[in-house]
Amino acid sequence: MQIQPLWLRITHWLNAFAVLIMVTSGWQIYNASPIFKSIAFPPAITLGGWLGGALQWHFAAMWLLVANFTVYVAMNLFTGRLRRRMFPISIRSIVTDAFAALRGKLGHDDLTHYNAVQKFAYLAVIADIVIVILSGLAVWKSVQFPLFRTLMGGYDDARVVHFFAMSFLVAFFVVHVVMVALVPRSLVMMIRGR
Repeated sequence: MQIQPLWLRITHWLNAFAVLIMVTSGWQIYNASPIFKSIAFPPAITLGGWLGGALQWHFAAMWLLVANFTVYVAMNLFTGRLRRRMFPISIRSIVTDAFAALRGKLGHDDLTHYNAVQKFAYLAVIADIVIVILSGLAVWKSVQFPLFRTLMGGYDDARVVHFFAMSFLVAFFVVHVVMVALVPRSLVMMIRGR
């Protein structure tokens, strides 16, 4: 039985690829003009080699991320998958499942259903990618998108929002990979669909 449809698997892996390119090139861009002087990213984990190269990678991956993310969200809405897989959700269920996970008592027998922590994490990362895109536009095209710049509190604050939104995305990615390592069947399912 097909659990993860082909469109979902393709958009999942393209999003992962685009985010990886954007984060590593973004770290190189950040190093050229750091927001926080105590934070610098080692060259070994950055992409682009220098500011100009990093910007080229960043802008190329940006188009992939925006287009693919748009397809991902549209297909989730159009097929009803977002409603079926992510709702209902409540604060109580999130807290209950989070405590169960911390105690190692959260079951993963049925991979066709997301627990409340998964639902919350996936909804949060969808919202975060929207913030990454909007704050990125506010930084990249500040004059063309003054509303986004204003919503972010100005150009400098848009950079801070972009940095923290990216940091959340990286944290999600790390936790996601750890969880996949703990439940390897989920990786097989995201490759094969069942």
